Amino acid sequence: MIFQHFNLLSSKTVWGNVAFPLVVAGVPKRQIEERVAEVLSLVGLEGKERTYPSRLSGGQKQRVGIARALVHRPEILLCDEATSALDPETTLSILALLKDINRRLNLTIILITHEMSVIREICDQVLVLDEGSVAEAGPVWQVFGNPTHTATRALLQPLNRDIPEDIQGRLRDQPDRETKWTIVELSYTGEGELEPDVAAIANALGAPTRVLQSSLDRIQGHVSGRLLISVNETRTAVPKGLQNLAHQVRILGYVGDDV
Repeated sequence: MIFQHFNLLSSKTVWGNVAFPLVVAGVPKRQIEERVAEVLSLVGLEGKERTYPSRLSGGQKQRVGIARALVHRPEILLCDEATSALDPETTLSILALLKDINRRLNLTIILITHEMSVIREICDQVLVLDEGSVAEAGPVWQVFGNPTHTATRALLQPLNRDIPEDIQGRLRDQPDRETKWTIVELSYTGEGELEPDVAAIANALGAPTRVLQSSLDRIQGHVSGRLLISVNETRTAVPKGLQNLAHQVRILGYVGDDV
């Protein structure tokens, strides 16, 4: 298991921390030396064997924790908020290391986290818990692209962008003589082969079209997210041709000024 706050023994060196589980288990000294050297090489800590935790960076401490967790050759590696105490750059390096370990050792990794960006970066499957019960589960691209539970949508909210404030403040529910632009939202869930095609969208609308905002993402080969566009005419209904170019199309409102 990999812990959030490393839980290293300050009185022991890197080598001593990694070797400790094997020493307690009574593994012969030669086997300990061979295995510790192997896992330290795997996590990129060669040359740090005699260094104490107080002299290590946060990322290096977590690498020691990973090596310690691997030293017993586990079938499953449990990571409990393994990156939440790290800065963004170090987080990416640790996630890259975990992905490499998963590939090299064919090791199942269970990652417990509240950071949706971490799940997006490393996971194949995601399971969302809400008050101790499973709220939603499935491939990452599917859950991120089309969340069905309120808990999932709340967790994903930081990844989704709101309508720009300058447009939100001018948005009207109904068109009138002053409105010139229709604001349209196209949503993509990642299902099938449907992907955003700006040229096809503009052609289906038959009017000058601008992209205002995009929160599209490609996860595991599937495109999901939202495309916000403005159309230089007032439409009260979504053209049929446009409905075939996204999984969901909504008219959000109308504005009078140029956008």
